[in-house]
Amino acid sequence: MSGKLDDLYRLQKKDARRAGAVLIAAFQRDPVWSAIFAGVAPEQRVGAFETPVRYCLTYGEVYAPSAALEGVAAWVPGELADMTLWRMLVSGAIWSAMKMDMAAMRKMMPVFAPIEKDRKATMRGKPYLYLLVIGVAPHFQGQGFAGKLLRALIDKSERAGVSIYLETETESNVRMYEHFGFEVVKEITLPIINLPMWELTREV
Repeated sequence: MSGKLDDLYRLQKKDARRAGAVLIAAFQRDPVWSAIFAGVAPEQRVGAFETPVRYCLTYGEVYAPSAALEGVAAWVPGELADMTLWRMLVSGAIWSAMKMDMAAMRKMMPVFAPIEKDRKATMRGKPYLYLLVIGVAPHFQGQGFAGKLLRALIDKSERAGVSIYLETETESNVRMYEHFGFEVVKEITLPIINLPMWELTREV
């Protein structure tokens, strides 16, 4: 499969809700999100993934392999990686976030605080693209769609001469990213849920 943005479908605001649903399905067996969403009804989970989609539609880019949304990848320039309240309001992401279960939202903040701190320390002073989320719907997994999205992001980063930064929650994903030239910069244990998270970069 080709690795160019021109070969992908660029999402629009009308696609945000469907993209959130695709990502919820993609992460349904993810250990970190399973811990965060323990006891949370499915309809109160979708905001967790619709939020970064809406944010990136305003401040970055969101792509799928096609308009069928087999998978979704969303990223922003590093200088816009922080979802400030003002940016959340401007992008409309705040309204997606408010759909979430409040207990899950309160849990997310301290759980993910260390990775935000690490990202800022690791990438300080460097231009980069921050891959907020990438996922493929379960019935499309294993067909190369994640690779197609990653290759397009890598092509963009290489053309722009900037690095890529991301986090992942499973060791199998680490192996996949390493195949695409990423390197682990740190492995941490997330507070409260006591699960691992790997932080990776792909330098140019």
